[in-house]
Amino acid sequence: MAVIKANQEEVKMMARLMRAEAEGDGEMGMLTSGNVMVNRVRADCLDFENIKTVPQMVYQEPGGFEATLFGYFYQRAREKDIRLARKVIRGNRYAPADFSLWFFRPDGPCPEQWFGQWNTGRYKSHCFFSPTQSDCPSVYSTF
Repeated sequence: MAVIKANQEEVKMMARLMRAEAEGDGEMGMLTSGNVMVNRVRADCLDFENIKTVPQMVYQEPGGFEATLFGYFYQRAREKDIRLARKVIRGNRYAPADFSLWFFRPDGPCPEQWFGQWNTGRYKSHCFFSPTQSDCPSVYSTF
């Protein structure tokens, strides 16, 4: 059962974004970035109060994804990418991005906080940041 609504084209859109943002970090890197994407659709808080669909999440401005701005996003979704997108859409969570709403690739070590949100860990090149449960309970809710 899906934790967010996504038709086949939206699954492919999310798969393309996962690939564009984190292909260099392998399948787990794509899954952790996918967790952030699903969490942004589920969240009804902070910068994501008006994000209710995959396309809104993908093209959010400001605060969206660099891949949509710099062209990496426009590669086609491969079957492998689609399979990974379906995993996170079904609600599979992967540490350190389980409840994260943000990630980025720093030049050095992960900062303790990023825009007031706490670092929850790093997976290869990306650092992940999660809101507190009191700031964003919808991210922490069960499916």
